Amino acid sequence: MTEEQLQALLQEMTTAEKVGQLTQFAGAFYSEQEDSTPVTGRIEFPVDEEMIKQSGSVLGVAGATKLAAIQREHLKKSRLGIPLLFMADVINGYETIFPIPLGLGATWEPDLIEKLQTISAKEAASAGLHISFAPMADLVRDPRWGRVMESTGEDPFLNSLFAAATVRGLQGEGSLIAKDRVGACVKHFAAYGLAEGGRDYNTVDLSERELRDKHLPAYEAALEAGVKLVMTAFNTVHSIPATANSALLRDLLREELQFDGVIISDFGAVQELIPHGVAENEAEAAKKALEAGVDIDMMSLSYAHSLAALLDKHAIDSTLIDEAVLRVLQLKNELGLFEDPYRGVSLQKEQTIVGHPSHHAFAQTVAEKSMVLLKNNNVLPLTKQATVALIGPYADNQDLLGEWSIFGKTDQTATLKQAVERYYTHAIYAKGSHLYERNDALLTEAIAAMEQSDYLLLALGEGKDRSGEGRSRSSITLAPCQIELARLAKDTGKPVIVALFNARPLDLTELEPFADAILECWHPGSEGAEAAVALLSGQVNPSGKLTMSFPRATGQIPVYYNAYQTGRPLPHGSNERFFSRYIDIPNEPLYPFGYGLSYTTFRYSNRSLSAVEWDGSVSLTVSVDVTNTGKIDGVETVQLYIQDLVGEVVRPVKELKRFQKITLSPGETRTITFEITHDMLKYYHSDLTYASDSGQFRVYVNGSSVCEQENTLTFSLVKS
Repeated sequence: MTEEQLQALLQEMTTAEKVGQLTQFAGAFYSEQEDSTPVTGRIEFPVDEEMIKQSGSVLGVAGATKLAAIQREHLKKSRLGIPLLFMADVINGYETIFPIPLGLGATWEPDLIEKLQTISAKEAASAGLHISFAPMADLVRDPRWGRVMESTGEDPFLNSLFAAATVRGLQGEGSLIAKDRVGACVKHFAAYGLAEGGRDYNTVDLSERELRDKHLPAYEAALEAGVKLVMTAFNTVHSIPATANSALLRDLLREELQFDGVIISDFGAVQELIPHGVAENEAEAAKKALEAGVDIDMMSLSYAHSLAALLDKHAIDSTLIDEAVLRVLQLKNELGLFEDPYRGVSLQKEQTIVGHPSHHAFAQTVAEKSMVLLKNNNVLPLTKQATVALIGPYADNQDLLGEWSIFGKTDQTATLKQAVERYYTHAIYAKGSHLYERNDALLTEAIAAMEQSDYLLLALGEGKDRSGEGRSRSSITLAPCQIELARLAKDTGKPVIVALFNARPLDLTELEPFADAILECWHPGSEGAEAAVALLSGQVNPSGKLTMSFPRATGQIPVYYNAYQTGRPLPHGSNERFFSRYIDIPNEPLYPFGYGLSYTTFRYSNRSLSAVEWDGSVSLTVSVDVTNTGKIDGVETVQLYIQDLVGEVVRPVKELKRFQKITLSPGETRTITFEITHDMLKYYHSDLTYASDSGQFRVYVNGSSVCEQENTLTFSLVKS
């Protein structure tokens, strides 16, 4: 349709039809086959037939035959023939499941993420879906929050690259979305990852400067990539819930950032303005949300019950409804739904595309790149001839897909046991314990298996029932029964290797002394078991690097690499009292941002700057020689960090600015050069101007966020 035709369609619509376009209900209201308690929350309110008839979009249901039938039935009843939008959480894959986003971040490969999201889009589109609720661009610093699994970590720059890559992968290029792609929805606007205490749906309190400097960049990157929808956050921003926050949605998002797409609430968030205490009833909640800029009310009855009455009373401006409806119609038009409401879907096409062997092969490659070798006391890799006891609650466990893999096939997912037995001739299995509960009989079997083997491979972790939305934890250690299993293994004197399957950074301080090697596998997806064995056996050299720090203790949280400098920084190696420190643990995390081991080693040398004084008018370069000092090929992620030593406001101890991922042969040296631009030194000042400071800057180039000061460089920005 042309814009003129859309405007004409809008003028034909009744108030009821307009309000319907602004409401979204779950698939259970359209198909009796759907679960009435989806992963996104319980359905506890009545929806009548007229609401369903007029509704504009559907949540959380997929399948070519099913969605075509729902669309066909809807169009029979729709007076104006306006098709439905189908939306769902396709976070890390549709049916072919890739690692959770926190694991995807550990690849440090935005191009890889773009490619996998293209596969996700093809599978989702073939199943009839139009919109994916991804990327999650929230900056996260508290692993107690279950939804850290949906984020790519604690760094604004890296999150921005991954957010943009996800949008490009899902949507493709241009304003129109091809039939083998889906629209993307960036979430949760804004700063949801800062929920107090790591508790889901909790309060967020931050300054305007902090919001702009740390939390907005990843959302902005998604907007610049052309994302079609923005989802509001459950939390408050400056004491106002995001879903009723006009300053956030209209002034910042619409006016300043020039977003002209659809704003959708999160599940039930409009109705939740009432318990938030900013709306007295449904009508006030609907009024505040609409006036703030929310176009679609997801899974509440606030708009459906109240907008028409508010309009009749002249309590809201009719242009607000028309603007919102037009944006929804424009989105449907960009998807080509008015020309083809089914977008060419068919069961045959779906069966051809979904779960294609090439998709699974790529999922294994991605999983291999996502896994992070946290520790290795020269026990890995395990040769094919090794006699291995595979023990632990994750050894024969299909729970590898993660919480948001709602269309994944868990019952078709290979377990670590199956993958180990395919590769190792001498492998013995014993469960040892349940995930969270001790079992004497299982423990006895495990001890017997340990006695018969040379190497002990423990598969430990937390299930998806302990991560994701609504699953915050006050303590993020492994269950005591798993720690006991590791202690018993260590007591044998045999090498102990731990493969961890989890969806958040864990407190591994108890586990670490009992393990000679630790491989962080995350919830790695459909081919995660095969990927883990490829790394454990040395068929693939680990290359993953953390994008979120692992704490030494829950009480240390939040702990993140780009913290602000204090007035009493602890001198290196000091235990003096009157400094910013803990008296029982080091300040530093157990495993820091950017960290990850390889089966080879790398040496950094000859760091140099092209100038020590610089006016910012031309580029400044920093170079370093990186040498593979080991005996096998290896992949290294070379990371550039900068610290503003004296700022107008307190600045972070370091900030990631660039990185390069390189492959080196044994003995090979490569000179890596980074360009430093003036924009890389800018930040939001106290008056919210975006500018740089004159003065000194420290430059770090290393294989993680940790670098000794004697290996850093300093330059001065001298403004003319």
